[in-house]
Amino acid sequence: MVVVGAGPAGLTAAVELAERDVRVTVLEARERVGGRTRGIEVAPGRWIDAGAAYLGDRHTELHALLAACDLKTAPTEMTGAARFALGTGGAEDGGGDAGSAGDGGAVTVEGRFPPLNAVALGDLFEQLEELAAAVRPDAPWLTPDAERLDALTAADWAERQLPHPDARLFFPLFLGEMMAADPAKVSVLHMAFYLRSGGGLRYLNAFAGGAQQDRVAGGAHRLCERLARRLLAAGGVLRTAEPVLSVEQSDGEVTVRTPEGSYRAQAAVVAVPPLLADAIEYRPGLPVRRAGARTGRGCAVKLHLVFPEPVWRAHGLSGWSVNAAGPLLSTVDDTPPEGSPGVLTGFVTGAEAHRFAALPPAEQRAAAVAQARRLFPVLPEPVGFHVTDWVNEPWSRGCYAALFGPGDWLALGPTLTAPHGRVRFAGTETSTEFFGLLEGAVRSGRRAAAELLSL
Repeated sequence: MVVVGAGPAGLTAAVELAERDVRVTVLEARERVGGRTRGIEVAPGRWIDAGAAYLGDRHTELHALLAACDLKTAPTEMTGAARFALGTGGAEDGGGDAGSAGDGGAVTVEGRFPPLNAVALGDLFEQLEELAAAVRPDAPWLTPDAERLDALTAADWAERQLPHPDARLFFPLFLGEMMAADPAKVSVLHMAFYLRSGGGLRYLNAFAGGAQQDRVAGGAHRLCERLARRLLAAGGVLRTAEPVLSVEQSDGEVTVRTPEGSYRAQAAVVAVPPLLADAIEYRPGLPVRRAGARTGRGCAVKLHLVFPEPVWRAHGLSGWSVNAAGPLLSTVDDTPPEGSPGVLTGFVTGAEAHRFAALPPAEQRAAAVAQARRLFPVLPEPVGFHVTDWVNEPWSRGCYAALFGPGDWLALGPTLTAPHGRVRFAGTETSTEFFGLLEGAVRSGRRAAAELLSL
């Protein structure tokens, strides 16, 4: 067998096959394994996640795989007050327990509820929950009223459904944090499905008891490194820096071609995001492409400001913030479990991600540091600064996951997991359970392997 892609989905499938005495070769375009997981060493032996990071108790397949790879989890640190810079001057009509304003108009709030109109936000969340509850998670394209929902962008929906300015202000920030999406680029059906697939709005948005409860101790990238070791120990082959150019089928076998050579096998798994899978030439051609004209890249740039210590904790702050203006639309404390160095992670999402990614590195650093110090005036000058631009990463083409635009689910959904002869497809975008998350990637890899084992 040949597996295209050495991310969590591809390596899960490869190990499942290799440990059942199937000869497997994994081809990876990057010079590393991990896909949309990536580790950065911020101090000797201390790593943080530049890509996918979080997991919760419902992510059962991922937990089982971590245990099998002798990896542990660490709780996400969320003790302390949050900071909000929403340009509203504080709570309105019972919008929250806003504290005193800080530099740049930021306010300190106990808990995580924004200092905005509570009734308006309650209505927003209730409408989102109703949309998600109506989606068929196993087949979103068969959802009642799917055609209308798939033709409407999330931005159009918000314009019609959210009369209060506070709800309209917060909606794109929420969507950026949840799915790295610009509301103008995704369909309402995709938004609703993403929320339903991930366990619901409240679960996806929660730390304790939710989808962001834990991180992989030492970094999520370690999972793929351990899987790669298991693959090699089982007799498999791993080749990095070999992008796949074509997948050809004839006479009961598959030939996968790269710039370095050709690999013949009984079958293949293509475990890369839809936009990358579409760039491969298939012979015979795919009956339906893997991505549509309006399928977009997940709009995320992740950056890390590193300090000797997490100084915000000493001032009763959690490091968590939400902000109406960029580049840092949200921040979170990603300090390693050992307690140092202090790491403040910033998320640049949606349309802001494209703007920020186009800046020269010096301007990126200056803008991010200046905003962080307005949010947290106690911050010293960072001793480290790291930017991971997933928007322009050529072998991911976006993160957290591909964004399905208007019309995509109706056109692409029925064939996302359909075999193409002896080719199977994996990746978090092919999972209707926990789409866009590590759990979805692992489940998709296991599904693809099971299908090949049954041939």
